[in-house]
Amino acid sequence: MRRTETVWSGFAWVAWMAWVLAAMLAGCGAFKSAPDPQVIKSPAPEMQLSTSNANDMSHSGSVDIKDRNPDTAERKRARLHMELGTSYYQDGRFPVALDELKQAIAADGTFAEPYDMLALVYMALGEKALAQQSFQRALQLDPNSSDINNNYGWYLCQNGSPKEAIPYFVKALQNPLYVQPAKPLQNAGVCSLKANDLAAAEDYFQRSFAIDPSGPVSAYNLALIFYNRKEYARAEFYVTLVNKANPAPESLWLGIRIEHKLGKKPEEASLSTMLEHNAPASREAELLSRHAYDE
Repeated sequence: MRRTETVWSGFAWVAWMAWVLAAMLAGCGAFKSAPDPQVIKSPAPEMQLSTSNANDMSHSGSVDIKDRNPDTAERKRARLHMELGTSYYQDGRFPVALDELKQAIAADGTFAEPYDMLALVYMALGEKALAQQSFQRALQLDPNSSDINNNYGWYLCQNGSPKEAIPYFVKALQNPLYVQPAKPLQNAGVCSLKANDLAAAEDYFQRSFAIDPSGPVSAYNLALIFYNRKEYARAEFYVTLVNKANPAPESLWLGIRIEHKLGKKPEEASLSTMLEHNAPASREAELLSRHAYDE
């Protein structure tokens, strides 16, 4: 059993977060992460996005060439407890997850992954100091782990240090065997928005999109960036991809505004019908009812 992703990781929109999580789950197979509601505010009033779970907290199963004792009895016992702890964490059973992860550490204190997982549990519980301590211990044991660097970067981003988070995402990308390079790039984009660095955010989102065009977080953010830049045709390209795959109220509303700007009445009407039908009680539907395209 291997942990994969949580952390893509905009604004405080719970509905969008749930949708992004569902999209990621559909695409990654064995999912090993827990919900981490993320609230990211970008420099522009409309530049909204959170990576869902993910964020992205993640464990990709990438090869750790520095793990010198994966087959010892202690390591096998620790890994078993870690995987149980991960499953409990995924199910929201945090006290049991903590117990299993502490047993993993007791079995093999040189194993970095349980410390990383423990930090994610502490994050879910709002125990920031304990999460920080666990992340730092994990990095001491395995400073080159892509997963740990990605997760710690997201922790920093979520706790007031978005600029300081970026080097950890960059570090996560240095392992050529890392199987999820789009995730730290996406997270770097979200955190760059939070740090008011639009140029860097666009670059990271473009790179993430190039690796994984199905990723809704990067595509949506690129659409927002181009919409705010009044490059409506480019914005339409990205938001259309999102709305064709997994339309959410936020992406539908963005699509409506883009088509309105482009004067494409049939497309605008089609998206409006979808929004009114799928999310009639949403804030976006209320804005549509008032034709508040620029609000």
